[in-house]
Amino acid sequence: MRTPDPSPSYLPSYRSPLASQCAHQPAPDYLWNHLIELPYFRALLRAVEARFYERLPVIEPVLDLGAGDGSFARQTFARPLTAGIDPWWGPTLEARRRGAHRLLALAAGAALPFADAAFQTVVSNSVLEHIPDLQPVLAEAFRVLRPGGYLLFCSPSEYFTAWLLGAKALGDTYRRWFNRISRHHHCDSPAVWQARLEQAGFQVEAIWYYFSPRALQTLELGHYLGLPNLISKKLLGRWVLFASRRNPVLRALDAALRPIYNEPLPQAGAYLFGVARKP
Repeated sequence: MRTPDPSPSYLPSYRSPLASQCAHQPAPDYLWNHLIELPYFRALLRAVEARFYERLPVIEPVLDLGAGDGSFARQTFARPLTAGIDPWWGPTLEARRRGAHRLLALAAGAALPFADAAFQTVVSNSVLEHIPDLQPVLAEAFRVLRPGGYLLFCSPSEYFTAWLLGAKALGDTYRRWFNRISRHHHCDSPAVWQARLEQAGFQVEAIWYYFSPRALQTLELGHYLGLPNLISKKLLGRWVLFASRRNPVLRALDAALRPIYNEPLPQAGAYLFGVARKP
C-alpha cells in the first residue's frame, strides 16, 4: 500500500508520481505559521498534517471538502484551491476573507453541488471524523472525482482515546467526554478505513499513522490551556493577539513544540492519514 521513497523521518515514505504537479508551498515553517494564527494544540496538529502534502498529489482542480475557516488551506497550499465547501456560515465567511479558495459553497458533504468528475483531487483534512454517516460523503467524493483522481484525508485513529492522560484516572467516562467535546464520531483503524473506502469504489494507496502518545497528550492539555485563546476569539475575533517573533510566549511554545513537530512517524499513532484513488 506504500511506495518507498527516501524522505525525512517525519514524512511518509509514500510519494505520488504526480507530486511535481502539486499545489503545495516549498517547505515553509508550518509550525510557526500556524502558531501565530491558532491555539497551540491545533497549530501543532495542523502543522504536522500540512507537511504531509509536500509529497501528495494535490492536483487541480481541487475540492476542499470541509474547508472550515480557510486557515489550513491558506497556510498549506501555494495558491487558492479551486473550490471549498462547508455546512456552516460562520467558518465559510472567515474562509472567504482569507481567500484560500477561488469558489466557496455552503453545502453538506453528502450533497455536493458539483458535476460528476469535476475535480482531480478532493482534500478533507480532519473533517470526516465529525460526520456521523460517512458512506454518502465518500460516495459523493468518488462521484465528483475524475478517474485517476485522489482523495486525501486524515482522522483520529483507534489509539486516540486509549492514550489520553485523563483516561488513566477516569477511564471510559473521560474518553467519551473528550470525544464528545472534540465532536468525534469515528476513531478507526486503517482496516476500517480501507473497508469503507473500498465500499465507495476507491483503491487505497497508502495509510500511515502520526502523532505519538506524547504528541496526543500535548494536544489534550492544550484544550485546557487554550482558554485564553478562546476568550480572545470570542471577544476580539482572533485566536492569537500578538502574532510576532517578539512575543515571548509564542517563542517558548515554538521551542517546546518543535521536537514533537519533528518526531519520526510512529508505528502506531493517535491519527492516521490516507491516500485513496478513483480507478
